[in-house]
Amino acid sequence: MRDALPQRDDETFRELSADLCPDPLPGECDAPAPAAAIDGQEEMIAFSKVSISFGEKAILEDVSFHVDRGRTLCILGRSGVGKSVALRMLMGFLKPDSGSIRVEGGEITGLDEDGMQAIRKRVTMVFQNGALFDSLSVRENVAFPLRERGELDESRLDATVDSLLLLVGAEDVADLLPASLSTGRSRAVAIARALASQPEVVLYDEPTTMVDPIIARRLGGIIQRLKKQLGFTSIVVTHDMRFAESLADSVLFLHQGHAHFFGTLADFLASPDEVIRQFLALDAYRLPKA
Repeated sequence: MRDALPQRDDETFRELSADLCPDPLPGECDAPAPAAAIDGQEEMIAFSKVSISFGEKAILEDVSFHVDRGRTLCILGRSGVGKSVALRMLMGFLKPDSGSIRVEGGEITGLDEDGMQAIRKRVTMVFQNGALFDSLSVRENVAFPLRERGELDESRLDATVDSLLLLVGAEDVADLLPASLSTGRSRAVAIARALASQPEVVLYDEPTTMVDPIIARRLGGIIQRLKKQLGFTSIVVTHDMRFAESLADSVLFLHQGHAHFFGTLADFLASPDEVIRQFLALDAYRLPKA
């Protein structure tokens, strides 16, 4: 594998957060740079014919896809089709029954826990529930990965935490406990904590579930800026097609355990496939106003 990306210090985060969305809604960002603006693509994540079953139930069967460095893949599909399972296999929380999972060309399916810990320093996950430490304040949650690394003195650590919280629009809740946060704020803090580990790849598990459209838009803006300005590779599991349209360079559509579609967002939206058209039609449906 090639060396990890250069570490991003607190000054980098301060510069980024100062530039982040200078409009009346902190965290709300402009449109992403077009995919064509990213050159020199290389495969960062690759699944090849991956299968996994829970008991007698096949969850994923021969699923293949890849994500290039600096790009965003959105994984779409109805509930229960294995979208989040794919992320958990990439993190090593689940092992596939067969197939290959590679991170920057290196096979990870046979790694032991120590080997996966090394991968998790490069690939981090923002869980749907936030997975914050209940007994620690927001500030302490974000500082936790920094303290584990032990590379910063307290003044630099505090400055980096402040920059990360500003980056995600959560600077005003720094001293609160997670239980007092809204769902949207918890997700934003979870993103800040994930960034503190200075990863190369960030995985997002249903980031817009149970948040209102304004917060969803802000979260999408944060993800876009991380890609555009810090070069993160992202995989976003979502049920929200509008959210996916604002983020995706490529789309993996799972249906009945299979990769029913893998390709560009434009090709997905234009596909004449009946299953895809039905999915898009159901997503676009809105109840009539009373």
